[in-house]
Amino acid sequence: MKKRIILLLLAAAALTTAAARPRLIVQIVVGSMRAGDLERYAANFGDGGLKRLTEGGTCYTDARYDCMQTTTPVSLATLATGAMPSMHGVIGPTWRDYTSNETVFLTEGKRGPGAYHLIAPTLAETLRAQCPESRTVTVAAEAESAILLAGKGGNVFWLDTGRCNWATSPYYAEELPDWIGRSNREHYNLSFLAEEWRTLLDRARYRNTRHWDITLAARNRREKDEAGKGRLHPADDLERLRCTPAGNSALLAFAKQAIAQYRLGTDEVPDLLTVCLDPARRIMETYGPESVEVEDMYYRLDRDLADFLTYLFAQVRDGDAVVVLTSDHGSSPSFDAGPAPAERFNARQFEVIVNGFLNVRYGMGNWVLGYEERSLWLNHNLIYERGLDLSEVQNEVATFAMQFDGVSHALSSTAMRTSYFGSGYARLMQNGFYPRRSGDVVLNLMPGWIEERDGVVSASGSMYGYDTHVPLIFYGKGIAAQRVRRQVGMTAVAPTLARLAGIDAPTASDGEVLPEAAAE
Repeated sequence: MKKRIILLLLAAAALTTAAARPRLIVQIVVGSMRAGDLERYAANFGDGGLKRLTEGGTCYTDARYDCMQTTTPVSLATLATGAMPSMHGVIGPTWRDYTSNETVFLTEGKRGPGAYHLIAPTLAETLRAQCPESRTVTVAAEAESAILLAGKGGNVFWLDTGRCNWATSPYYAEELPDWIGRSNREHYNLSFLAEEWRTLLDRARYRNTRHWDITLAARNRREKDEAGKGRLHPADDLERLRCTPAGNSALLAFAKQAIAQYRLGTDEVPDLLTVCLDPARRIMETYGPESVEVEDMYYRLDRDLADFLTYLFAQVRDGDAVVVLTSDHGSSPSFDAGPAPAERFNARQFEVIVNGFLNVRYGMGNWVLGYEERSLWLNHNLIYERGLDLSEVQNEVATFAMQFDGVSHALSSTAMRTSYFGSGYARLMQNGFYPRRSGDVVLNLMPGWIEERDGVVSASGSMYGYDTHVPLIFYGKGIAAQRVRRQVGMTAVAPTLARLAGIDAPTASDGEVLPEAAAE
């Protein structure tokens, strides 16, 4: 009798847990959205989009990435795995193989774009492993974004580089579903494009004033205005989608189709839909956070989200869905904004000068393999051939790098491998360091400085608040309307969503479960 009672209690507990799980979890990642953007532009938001989430959900006002490498691939991997870069191993889109001296591309392989070099399992992988009947769908404008959020397996889609259609690769599926094929044949994505991008609202309602005359024509050139500043004229339809609010509209429209076609949220087994709005990041990079273009993009996104949320909660059975909205990182102030524009860091010049320095110290040779996103890789084979001590060379280069304008910190690989930094700038750099892939010397630039890239006025990747501080909102059935002001790390997102789905967190996850969003 006692055994029977225990079994009944266990069964009841299991049913209660299943009933408490949302039928569908939707994760929306807005590229380069700063935490303060939601409040800055709130006066012009409608009631059904961003304001619906901020006023009706649990908002974490001090959510931050706790590492320096706040670039898109690194941050998306952190969101998907619940781990720091030092654990999940994604340190950028490329790195150098110290044995072959070849460049390794994060998502490139023989079967097309895929998760070839992802080490830590993602939330989507974990959900399917523990709940085989769960369906996971990931969509982004760019293949790399979709792959990093999805991981290995699942339904993964992005915009192709030729015809502006939806695509996948043989790594995930040999062919596209029929409904996507029909959409591609009808060129549905092109219906979101307009001849020109003009402001949605009257001029007097905008807070930003930079780049007032926003007209994005459909021609391939960058014109100069009287002040000598360029205005983007996209090369093709794909660039028009990626660099205008039309891209966000197309992504959310595709997400609505995916909900219906994959019957997401129609049974008791939780499903996962992840949408990465890469166009927001492209717009931020091109025009900067002070621009009317960025502000207008948010107002258009607000309308698109209102439409998407209405559809989502009507489509999912009993409205039993949870939405989490966040960002991959923020973005720097525009380097050319203000009365005293900041300079930019010339990465190619840095490579050449460092190689010249090592030529003088140790003799002629190709000492530098490459530089990418604040990381410098040295030629280990040459260093060993000359009988040099690797750690000494690394430390010399780190010391030399501090002489460059714009460099605020430089740490060698040896220092990060052999020391533990519990606080300060070094801890943030160490959290973004993965020994098998990271460079021999890692730099942090001074506040406001970015690396020089054509057409880019604002960028991410630093340890400063404008990059690390992002919005984080949980909204949906059973989640209270509240503002939580304590600081939380972005490694908390994946384990919290796992708790909501009733599964264990991804195995590499070291983030906390947020009790306000998922009851302990």
